[in-house]
Amino acid sequence: MDDLINIFSSSDPSAISTSVKLILLLTVLSIAPGILILMTSFTRIIIVLSFVRTSLATQQMPPNQVLIGLALFLTFFIMAPTFNEIYSEALQPLFEEEMTLDEAYESASLPIKEFMSQHTRQKDLALFLNYTNQDAPQSVQDIPLTALVPAFAISELKTAFQMGFMIFIPFLIIDMAVASVLMSMGMMMLPPVMISLPFKILLFILVDGWYLITHSLLQGF
Repeated sequence: MDDLINIFSSSDPSAISTSVKLILLLTVLSIAPGILILMTSFTRIIIVLSFVRTSLATQQMPPNQVLIGLALFLTFFIMAPTFNEIYSEALQPLFEEEMTLDEAYESASLPIKEFMSQHTRQKDLALFLNYTNQDAPQSVQDIPLTALVPAFAISELKTAFQMGFMIFIPFLIIDMAVASVLMSMGMMMLPPVMISLPFKILLFILVDGWYLITHSLLQGF
């Protein structure tokens, strides 16, 4: 503990650099969940996977841990080029004392801004820019993160719900067909979900549903 206090109170440049690294690490760790959820592909992936489970009506199958784990690994796979660029352009030069903290922040923000701007609707971005009375940005670098992050978030929500709607349609048709057959047979007391569930699982297996969902998510980015 005394060594940590000495690091922050020292005037030695190397000690100051170490203290800056510690502060930066603690800051990133504290806001890491927000960065992961709102500034990456995680939001769209987890919502689409949740729609798949809901449309299948399999209750807790797959479990939440499996869906979140799959969403995390897909997010790291999709965001790997962006993360590598942030590391090589910002973090590595900062750790080697080749740039200041402000310069590293500017270098690190550009790759993530480019990723988010590619998947943000202009209408959503204009909503937040107009609310703060800001002029239209001339480049991606000019877009403030305070406006880009919420615009990206609501754009991802809309895209995820659009994909969820398309996922629901075939399973809804199966539910309606099963319900119609049961009513025509006079078996109105039998829950249609119990009969339609095996057919929905069978359909999902036959079309290789997990492959199609993953392929659609990857193609979307």
